[in-house]
Amino acid sequence: MYGRDPWGGPLEINATDSATDDDRSRNLNDVDRAALSRPLDETQQSWLLGPTEQKKKKYVDLGCIIVSRKIFVWTVGIVVAAALLAGFITLIVKTVPRHHNKNPAPDNYTIALHKALKFFNAQKSGKLPRHNNVSWRGSSGLQDGKGDSGSFYKDLVGGYYDAGDTIKFNFPMAYAMTMLSWSVIEYSAKYEAAGELAHVRELIKWGTDYFLKTFNSTADSIDDLVSQVGAGNTDDGSTDPNDHYCWMRPEDMDYKRPVTTCNGGCSDLAAEMAAALASASIVFKDNREYSKKLVHGAKTVYQFGRTRRGRYSAGTAESAKFYNSSMYWDEFIWGGAWLYYATGNVTYLDLITKPTMAKHAGAFWGGPYYGVFSWDNKLAGAQLLLSRLRLFLSPGYPYEEILRTFHNQTSIVMCSYLPYFNKFNRTRGGLIELNHGDPQPLQYAANAAFLATLYSDYLDAADTPGWYCGPNFYSTSVLRDFSRSQIDYILGKNPRKMSYLVGFGPKYPKHVHHRGASIPKNKVKYNCKGGWKWRDSKKPNPNTIEGAMVAGPDKRDGFRDVRTNYNYTEPTLAGNAGLVAALVALSGEEEASGTIDKNTIFSAVPPLFPTPPPPPAPWRP
Repeated sequence: MYGRDPWGGPLEINATDSATDDDRSRNLNDVDRAALSRPLDETQQSWLLGPTEQKKKKYVDLGCIIVSRKIFVWTVGIVVAAALLAGFITLIVKTVPRHHNKNPAPDNYTIALHKALKFFNAQKSGKLPRHNNVSWRGSSGLQDGKGDSGSFYKDLVGGYYDAGDTIKFNFPMAYAMTMLSWSVIEYSAKYEAAGELAHVRELIKWGTDYFLKTFNSTADSIDDLVSQVGAGNTDDGSTDPNDHYCWMRPEDMDYKRPVTTCNGGCSDLAAEMAAALASASIVFKDNREYSKKLVHGAKTVYQFGRTRRGRYSAGTAESAKFYNSSMYWDEFIWGGAWLYYATGNVTYLDLITKPTMAKHAGAFWGGPYYGVFSWDNKLAGAQLLLSRLRLFLSPGYPYEEILRTFHNQTSIVMCSYLPYFNKFNRTRGGLIELNHGDPQPLQYAANAAFLATLYSDYLDAADTPGWYCGPNFYSTSVLRDFSRSQIDYILGKNPRKMSYLVGFGPKYPKHVHHRGASIPKNKVKYNCKGGWKWRDSKKPNPNTIEGAMVAGPDKRDGFRDVRTNYNYTEPTLAGNAGLVAALVALSGEEEASGTIDKNTIFSAVPPLFPTPPPPPAPWRP
């Protein structure tokens, strides 16, 4: 029987499928030959032939990253080529002769600035530092203020001698320090470019350290203030030794130097000293402790001036013969403005922007001396200082009206400086006669040059191309031209071809009215009258008081280089301070000129528009 397939088919083997093994082998060989007759791909070959030889890697493993071998090779090649090229260039640079490009020579204003600052070193009183750089000067006035029992001061060593004498007049000295500080605040970058920033800061600190000794600067209120050290009145025919009767080197002074104090009616002196301390506090804001000390002293002495009304030079005060103050309202505005900038306390701004304050200061008077900025009258400077506030911060109501008035008055003052108007005469050589032909004109011209340059820089910084004088529009360059004309006159561009800055140029005064410069440093001590022979000598000074700006020519451009005529040949702290400010404002390359520091003066001023309160919390039912 035949079995059956479970799937239904027969189990028998078909004869046709019963081929022998030889037949099958032959058939397989035929199949193999047919398969091998066409090419096989790589995968098929690997199946049939097994693993082949490993191909070269296409990538490089750098550990932290895997990169293409081709990219790696190109990168290494480029780096090597660059290194070879750099080495080749370095070799060429080192072997080829060098041609050094020298820095451009400093301009005349920068050269003059170096010298004008040096004058303050020559005027120092007290224990001089080793680096004072005036070989013929030494320590002096080391007994000033000492031994006065019951006094409110411990000692008054330090500060500066005022001019060719050895009196320390605190009123013009404070003005000089304020001017130096103002110039540093506005033009610190120019001072730094000239290499004089550290120097001028040291000069300011020399003055402010002394001022802090002239009253109880740690107290919140005071009753006394020193106004002067030394005496110089010789009108009564007295032959008692004093700083004007005697002609001695400061180092040789052996006579008693009286101290003059003020305990009532010191408003102008106190406000000016507040201006000096407050402005210096901005200069030294990087020294927090010292700046705080200056601000505290400024607030104390300003309040003293506000409560003890009167002129420090009124009555029989000796200072009236030398530095008589005409009023104190301008100092109130001037000192209050600096205190506002130094503290940000809006109380000071409220005070100085009262219309009655401006009226008392003469802001609306006009007159022949309106716009003449000096150690006595600070109004023009104060108005410019407050115009700055309007130009850059624009505080608006309730200050806008008075600030706009100050701004307009500043514009009028600038118009009066221009040669197109007849407010002030000029000499034939071009010097503006701001003091109307009186002696010692250069200090006023230097001050005006500083204000004009600074105002032009303010306008440039505010993107304002100029200002109006009546219907006529003038560009800011006109102001700079005026400033240059006045400073150039001082530096020698005048009919006499003489520089009135000692040590600048080939021709300058050789008989400067100055005790220390006129007496040789020869280890001989000349007594009070012994130095008269040097005062009356026709020979040039044995010591050059470099950087001193003398009083200047007369209204006909004439000048007498005579030591005994102080109206021609005596320099002063106040005069040199204005000159320094004008020189630094004009210094530097032409394309860099006009650069002011817009923000430093406002560093303590809070936002004039208070931050609005946060919105209320959302309502929840």
